[in-house]
Amino acid sequence: MAETRGKARHRRRGKALVIGVPAALAAAGILAYGTAFGVFGADARTEAEAADTPAPAWARAVADGFASVDALGQKGTYGGRDGKTVTVRTLADLEKYATAPEPYVIVVAGTITMSPVGKEIKVASDKTVIGSGTSGHIVGGGFFLGPGVHNVIIRNLTIRDAYQGVWNDKEHDFDAVQMDGAHHVWIDHNDLRHMADGLIDSRKDTTYVTVSWNRLGNNNKTFGIGWTENATADLTIHHNWFRETEQRNPSTDNVAHAHLYNNLLQDDPGTDITSSYGNYARGRTRMVLENSVFQGVNNPVIKDATAALVQRGNVFSGTTGRNESGGTAFDPKAYYPYTLDPTASVPALLKSGAGPRSSLGTTPAAAAATTLTVAKDGSGRFTSVQKAVDAVPAGNTSRVVIRVAPGVYRETVRIPSNKPHVTIEGTGGSRKDTVIVEGHASGMTKPDGSGTYGTGGSATVAVEADDVQARNLTISNDFDEAANRNLNGHQAVALRTAADRILLDGVIVTGDQDTLLLDTAAKDRIGRVYMTGSYVTGNVDFVFGRATAVIDKSVLTLKKRWDGTSAGYVTAPSTPAGRKGFLITRSTVNGDVTAGSFHLGRPWHAGGDAALDPQTTVRDSVLGAAVEPTPWTDMGGFSWKADRFAEYRNTGPGSGPAGPDRPHLTAAEAAAQDTAHWLDGWTPAAG
Repeated sequence: MAETRGKARHRRRGKALVIGVPAALAAAGILAYGTAFGVFGADARTEAEAADTPAPAWARAVADGFASVDALGQKGTYGGRDGKTVTVRTLADLEKYATAPEPYVIVVAGTITMSPVGKEIKVASDKTVIGSGTSGHIVGGGFFLGPGVHNVIIRNLTIRDAYQGVWNDKEHDFDAVQMDGAHHVWIDHNDLRHMADGLIDSRKDTTYVTVSWNRLGNNNKTFGIGWTENATADLTIHHNWFRETEQRNPSTDNVAHAHLYNNLLQDDPGTDITSSYGNYARGRTRMVLENSVFQGVNNPVIKDATAALVQRGNVFSGTTGRNESGGTAFDPKAYYPYTLDPTASVPALLKSGAGPRSSLGTTPAAAAATTLTVAKDGSGRFTSVQKAVDAVPAGNTSRVVIRVAPGVYRETVRIPSNKPHVTIEGTGGSRKDTVIVEGHASGMTKPDGSGTYGTGGSATVAVEADDVQARNLTISNDFDEAANRNLNGHQAVALRTAADRILLDGVIVTGDQDTLLLDTAAKDRIGRVYMTGSYVTGNVDFVFGRATAVIDKSVLTLKKRWDGTSAGYVTAPSTPAGRKGFLITRSTVNGDVTAGSFHLGRPWHAGGDAALDPQTTVRDSVLGAAVEPTPWTDMGGFSWKADRFAEYRNTGPGSGPAGPDRPHLTAAEAAAQDTAHWLDGWTPAAG
């Protein structure tokens, strides 16, 4: 198909692999390049002593909000993902690994009761403490993060029941999570309730904290921030459900930047707990409060005369008393990208999505899956990836996980359309450890003499089946353009997808021209692709095709051509009319190339089909100086202005103001061009 674009697009290159990590990527909370990664397969050990188990897929998650910002020598918040994964069921094991100097992902796989009551484990830096599904409970105590402790994630736990029978308890300082002078902390998807003192106390200049998707309930002093004269702390508090909590919901004292959005505060009538106040900006706090819902709360929003509090889009139902705002706060988008959910959807969204999730801390699909192993040295069941694919039964209805040991596998891999539900994952500590590579190009003659490969046929890995996933590996096409400069057809695809519901998570896809072909099985078939935490490298139309694809939290790395020159195009969509094309969001576009030498995209009307309506949207991303000031250009006689190319809220030296040659979406248009709209009811989940 793609070879019809013609000879004008042929380019040459050498073999150098150029992949970099812009500093702005870490600031946006993206994965660091080549980190520890893996999943629990059917053969995973579950005892605490299995300390050499690689970090599971969900352990690669990184914080958003202020916890994602580079500061104080820390690049975002990613917890213990660079260390080993252990599963604990006892207090002794939990404390052993949480206090260790090394990074760990600590999976709590049962109920652990603190002894003595009120014990708070002193968590050390570089830790992820996460509940296994919904089974991880901490009873009668919690966690303490002391001065200088940083890069800690607490997720998917239920922390409860340190209450000692005194409602306004002055004697028992038993918190679920207390932080005194810590930084870069992410508290996410927990159920925190019924403690003697605070559910969360963020004290003594603790900063760069994100608290998200938690349920906080049945408590008096819920979430206090401050205990300092310094107005230096930065916190993001979003998508939390406060229910039946009396005060500190939260109380923010002397916080430099407090960003609260999409929270639900609920005080039901006729219950034993009556709210005293909701969100409180105290001292010299500067607070931005957006798209939150307050139901039945007394004094829902209050501020001191010395504080600044800006409200936008909040909804109040059955509330009484003070509801205040005033002063000038700050623009959160100056610090990190974020997307607001509509206020009207917040109650239903949080009631179904806040708190521990069965899909966090476990991989149920993978645990129940058939697991096939591949290793070049013969220690696996197969010595090649394709042989493992061949062993998958046609028409399989359940997940088959192909676990590939570190090594370089020079082969082509094809997953045919009758073998859905396949996962290919590298088992090494880095996505660089497991490499599938071949060097075919469009114009090369096949070994059997039956013709040339063509663009699609040049792919190192071809995915033609639905519900396929790839994780923690590199897929490469290393065709040598310099050595084949006279060849007619230099398109050389690393990965081709031509199916629906394809998840690419933590992969590197690298080549030069036509690196990543995101296609569909047929022109009238849908093909949705979600790529996250990944890298794509190339120089000419290196993301192209007619699929509906989201590239999220990833890096698009621009490469020079084989002769050292800089010029190219990131995307070449060939979207059918009425479909969505490519959405690049929360990502980085950059590379070691000449400033202003690359276009973000051009319209590919495959075969000269004027009925196509190519689309690329780039939003909430960091654009390096390599991006052209007029980032879109024509192709094959078709004007980009007749198709769908736009930006929204990008930053970096390659970004620029809206104009006739640089269209920007309006806020209303952008609300309909996000990941949820693109994926249209499909929620990618690791399996």
